[in-house]
Amino acid sequence: MPNLPTLIRPSQTLAPYTSFKVGGSAEFFAAPRNLSELQAAIAWAKAQNLKITCLGAGSNLLISDRGLTGLVICTKYLRGINFDREKGQVYAMAGESGVSLARQVAAKGWSGLEWAIGIPGSVGGLVVMNAGAQGGCTADCLIETEVFSLSENSSQLLRVPDLDYQYRSSNLQNSDRLVLKATLQLTPDQDPAVISAKTSSFLRQRQTTQPYHLPSCGSVFRNPQPQIIPQSAGQLIEATGLKGFQVGRAQVAELHANFILNLGGATASDIFRLITHVQTEVEQKWGISLEPEVKMLGFA
Repeated sequence: MPNLPTLIRPSQTLAPYTSFKVGGSAEFFAAPRNLSELQAAIAWAKAQNLKITCLGAGSNLLISDRGLTGLVICTKYLRGINFDREKGQVYAMAGESGVSLARQVAAKGWSGLEWAIGIPGSVGGLVVMNAGAQGGCTADCLIETEVFSLSENSSQLLRVPDLDYQYRSSNLQNSDRLVLKATLQLTPDQDPAVISAKTSSFLRQRQTTQPYHLPSCGSVFRNPQPQIIPQSAGQLIEATGLKGFQVGRAQVAELHANFILNLGGATASDIFRLITHVQTEVEQKWGISLEPEVKMLGFA
């Protein structure tokens, strides 16, 4: 395709843009650094009648070895944070790291985001997934989010009731709307040393119970509803005897069975087949169907 805009790159390998470090290439790729570049990339793709796929930090994502057709837009460089001390609110762009934001608000003595310290995703991903840990989640502190609809070519503000939040899910998933920014309600004027210590304690706890030393996507499967099945996904996988099980260079983690690790040289196919194997084995042994939390693209 001749005369590509400078923002658009052809045949871009996507593995570096995912926490699994696997996956094929995007037919076309853009990594806008502001909203005008984002809108320009979207307009170009629509003019070329191309499918648009949006990536955030790629931390909850598995892209096939075949890659993706159309234009892939990576929003991880849409950065910016503003604090409103009077209201106790933080305005964060979608590409901001959740971990970095948790550190920054803790250093200021603002509480309410300590739980996010160990979640390797962007602010946009936190909003879309209703991400959570340590008893907290996005729905607890989100006031509103600005999203852009690809089909309507316009943005709108959505509040928590508009998002149909449930455990690790929202109606933004599998939609054509991408998160641009979020407004979070926190509690300012706390002791920075106390909030930072609590945040660091949460991080140490996660680091001692979850494997962060090798590429992964975090938790692979959603936990079953506790009122129906009291065991977590990790407990079910461990009880099935799958800790350490490998397909190619993909492995069910020894430290936490709900993590799949890229031992180095894994392919997306290795990981996909291991996910399928775990689902099959758990269902055969316990009659429980594990639902993936990780989003898988390009496998249909």
